[in-house]
Amino acid sequence: MDNDQNKNLIIATALSFVVILVWFVLFPPPEPETQIEGTVTSQTAPVGESLTTPTADAPAVVPEATATPETANSALANAPRVRIETPRVSGSLSLLGGRIDKLSLNDYTTSLEDNATIVEILFPATEPNAQYALHGWAADTGVEASGVPGPNTPWELTSGEILGVDTPVTLTWDNGSGLLFSKQIAIDDQFMFTITQSVENTSNASATMAPYAILARHGIPTDLKNFFILHEGLVAMTDGEYSETDWDKMPEFEFNQRAGARTDERQITENGWIGFTDHYWMSVLVPQQGTAFKSVAKYDERRDIYQTEALSPIQTVEPGQTISNTTQFFAGAKEWDILKSYEDQGVYNFIDAIDWGWFAFLTKPIFWLLHQFNLLIGNMGIAIVALTLLIKALLFPLAYKSYVSMAKMKELQPKMEKLKEEAGDDKQKMQQGMMALYKKEKVNPAAGCLPILMQIPIFFSLYKVIFVTIELRHAPFFGPFQDLSAPDPTSIFNFYGLLPWGVPDAGSIMALVFIGILPLLLGISMWLQQKLNPAPTDPTQQMIFAWMPWVFMFMLGGFASGLVVYWIANNTITFTQQYLIMRSQGYKPDLLGNIKGGFGRKSKAEPKK
Repeated sequence: MDNDQNKNLIIATALSFVVILVWFVLFPPPEPETQIEGTVTSQTAPVGESLTTPTADAPAVVPEATATPETANSALANAPRVRIETPRVSGSLSLLGGRIDKLSLNDYTTSLEDNATIVEILFPATEPNAQYALHGWAADTGVEASGVPGPNTPWELTSGEILGVDTPVTLTWDNGSGLLFSKQIAIDDQFMFTITQSVENTSNASATMAPYAILARHGIPTDLKNFFILHEGLVAMTDGEYSETDWDKMPEFEFNQRAGARTDERQITENGWIGFTDHYWMSVLVPQQGTAFKSVAKYDERRDIYQTEALSPIQTVEPGQTISNTTQFFAGAKEWDILKSYEDQGVYNFIDAIDWGWFAFLTKPIFWLLHQFNLLIGNMGIAIVALTLLIKALLFPLAYKSYVSMAKMKELQPKMEKLKEEAGDDKQKMQQGMMALYKKEKVNPAAGCLPILMQIPIFFSLYKVIFVTIELRHAPFFGPFQDLSAPDPTSIFNFYGLLPWGVPDAGSIMALVFIGILPLLLGISMWLQQKLNPAPTDPTQQMIFAWMPWVFMFMLGGFASGLVVYWIANNTITFTQQYLIMRSQGYKPDLLGNIKGGFGRKSKAEPKK
């Protein structure tokens, strides 16, 4: 390869290196999971405290509990509960307030250990990581605040015994003043609750009130990833506009005197939802789509409570009439196909709850392809290899032009050497002569940079997909590689997976020094790809080329193993393409000679005979 072409390749490779280096510094690989990931830990105002919830049309107040918080917590601990049992979730709801406050995901464990516990995402107010959802009515005209159900209302179970698929339960409460409240709670075979609230007016006077749904949590979660590439906190869909707010940004909301907290209120005219998300799990309030409601995000700094509310317009129930309101509550894993199914059923743009990032136009199709390959093959590691093959096939026309150009550059080598002799020390004359030669022979010396540059956005998009999607969590490949979202678990310390011993913690100095099998294969594949071309004559260029594969090997060693699998497959396919295309153009890469040249022996490249 001539000196100018070497420079172009070094520029492209160096650019790739710099971008990845900056990415590595700004967004280092996360610590391995050791606890429940993304446990949603929120709650509404504690039992025994009031909640102010303005509706879409006028202010209304949820009745203030009269008991002290200590007494209320005791009442909650002793309140009757209704079991929740489906194939995918288990837990219970409390008859005190009718709150959904205990939920576990049967298909997910906190780690790959044999004794790992099931992931829990909802907790009652008596526990430190409390989170639960409340649904009720806020009093307006014609009804006292004590005449509507609130956080401490003692509901009665009047229908059903266990909440399960196709077996809803019904809770009722009579306010003693002619209003009979009922709440039917149903759950499907995945993660969606449906809550239908009704009010029957048996009195002689009309009553006005507003239905609400509340989800909140105490304090910021203790197990945050704090990783820039990942959003954790508030998520909301507002008439087609998706928004994210980090936990530390909610205390910056403008103070609302009426609510006694910092709030962000938005009027939804047709479609929307609001809730909290973390890495893999999500809890979201979903009002009936196609109807108006007020979406409220709230931070109560007095009690360090993060809260979301979906407030429906005020309704009037006349004597002898019954009114009702239906909302949904999602609490579960952010599985792509499940969110897509809810979106198909009418939950507007629900798939956007997955953190696709700024390059959603790339991350979405990349994930879809990866997901489809995994469904077809049944192994996520092989699916990554298949995705790499497809990407390389799509980029093949560009790669073909690049490698043909590189082969033609080899053919022009004698003419370029003659130009150098004629130009002597006149660099301007040399450059003009080379440009004229390139134009005459229709050769683009920068073409070799394009395949490398094209790989950068794909690399970052795939990294985003592997990191944020739950489908990669605990996804096995083979042997010791049982979690493609985690770094390579092998090391010399466990004889590269042959022994059941621990390895240095990911991100530690020991882990970076004693890297695993996949990073080693990555370095070797980059080194072999480099050896398709003779080493440059310039000593500085030689040094850069010599160190580049091994620097990448150590840098990417702490990244998700699925990403390293992609990079290895990409290097292997690129090596094969380049070798075959250059041979077809009359240039025979002297791989063995170039390897020997890298160890101080003379390298060479012969035309194909």
